[in-house]
Amino acid sequence: MKAIKLFQILLLLVLSSCSSVSVYSDFDKSVNFSQYKTYAFHRKGIDKVQISELDKKRILNAIDIELGKKGMSKSENPDLLINIFTKEREQVDVSQFNLGWGYGWGWGWNPYLWGGQNFVSTSTEGTLYVDLIDAQKKELVWEGEGVGYLTQNRTKKEERINEFVAKILAQYPPTKK
Repeated sequence: MKAIKLFQILLLLVLSSCSSVSVYSDFDKSVNFSQYKTYAFHRKGIDKVQISELDKKRILNAIDIELGKKGMSKSENPDLLINIFTKEREQVDVSQFNLGWGYGWGWGWNPYLWGGQNFVSTSTEGTLYVDLIDAQKKELVWEGEGVGYLTQNRTKKEERINEFVAKILAQYPPTKK
């Protein structure tokens, strides 16, 4: 029984270590990004996002902080419009843990009779998209995407959202290679 508890603890540690955010971005190579100094949120687009209002506020606040670090400021007459989209999907993982011992594959002596224990775990993978739109031309000029596991833990939710946004916007402005 202690071995099963140990396995469950190890499984939780492995799953919690998968907390990194994978980020991707794309941009219009013909755009000079140094021209953009101000921004505003694209309210019509953001209002359509189907997440809680509290999470929207958390995301927008994190964007404000990250763009402020880059020397940008909010404006009523912005150079860029910021829009966000979200997507989530449920991950179901099934694993088998066999503590039995015996001879090779197949039959052998096993304290759990027929091959051990099955463990099912679920997690939610979320994707956050941040789009930067040229306010004058009304054209998308940069898009960033962050993919990672979400948390329902209220105390860690804001921290997780900040991590998503910081890693996405770390790729803005793009560097031409």
